[in-house]
Amino acid sequence: MFRRRHTSHFDSTDADQRKAKINELKDALGPLSARGEKYCTVACLARYLEARNWNVAKARKMLEESLKWRAAYRPEDIRWPEVSVEAETGKMYRASFQDRERRTVIVMAPAKQNTSVHEGQIRFLVYTLENAVLNLPEGQEKMVWLIDFTGWTMANAVPIKTARETANILQNHYPERLAVALLFNPPKVFEAFWKVIKYFLDPRSIEKVKFVYLKDEESMKVMHKYIDPKVLPVEFGGKNDVVYNHEEYSELMTKDDIKTANIWAEDAKTDHANDVISGPLVPEVTPLPSLITT
Repeated sequence: MFRRRHTSHFDSTDADQRKAKINELKDALGPLSARGEKYCTVACLARYLEARNWNVAKARKMLEESLKWRAAYRPEDIRWPEVSVEAETGKMYRASFQDRERRTVIVMAPAKQNTSVHEGQIRFLVYTLENAVLNLPEGQEKMVWLIDFTGWTMANAVPIKTARETANILQNHYPERLAVALLFNPPKVFEAFWKVIKYFLDPRSIEKVKFVYLKDEESMKVMHKYIDPKVLPVEFGGKNDVVYNHEEYSELMTKDDIKTANIWAEDAKTDHANDVISGPLVPEVTPLPSLITT
C-alpha cells in the first residue's frame, strides 16, 4: 500500500554527478558581471559546492554572498603599495618554496605583528590570499599555511573583531582553499586563545589544523609529510637557509601586481560599462547575520 520514497544518493566521486551539480549551480546563478564570470570557473563552483556538501541551493547562497563581497571589497584591485607597510617585519608572506604537491605556502609569524589598524590588517590578509591563489599551479586549488609561533605571547593575540572577520573571510569567501594549517611551536598559553578561535571555525577547518613541535619527532613527521625538509627553512627545522627580505619581496609583489592587473583589466572596463547602462550584474543578497555580536 505504501511505497518507500526513492531518494537519489549523490556520489561526489562520480564525475558525471559532479558535472551535473556544477551545471545546475551555474544555471541557478543567472547572468553575472564580467568579473563574476571570470571568478566562477568550474573549479570555483566545485569548491563552493564542496563547502556546502554539494547542496546546490546552499552553495548558490554562499557564492552569491561572495560575489557581492568581491564587488564591494574588490580584492583583485588591492595593490602592494597599499599594504606593503604590513609586511615590513615579515609577519606574513608567500614562501619561495611549495609543499610536496606544489601548493602555495603562506608563512605567518604572529609575533612579528607591527600594526594595530584592523582594516589594514584585513586588506593585507586578503591581498596575500589573492596572491597565493594567483601563484597556484594549474589544476591546484588549495594552499598551505605555515604559522611560526616563535616568540608569541598573548600580547600578540589579534583582537576578537579581527579574528572573527578573518575566519569569516576565509571560510565564506575562500572556501576549500586551505589544505592544511601547520602551527609550529605554539606555546602553552596559546591553548586558551585557540579555544576562542575555534569558536569561529567550522569543523572542516578545525580538522585541517595541525600542531607541530620542533622537539617532537612524531609531530615533525606531520610537517615533513607536507613539506620536504630540503625546502623547509632552517627556522622550521629544515635545511633551507632562505630568510624573508622585504626589499626582494616587494619587487616580487610589484611584478605580481602587474599580472593581476592584466588578468582583471578588461573585465573591469566591461563591468564599468554595464554599471553605466543597467547597473551591476551582481545578485542582490541580504548579508547573513553574524553568529557573534560585539
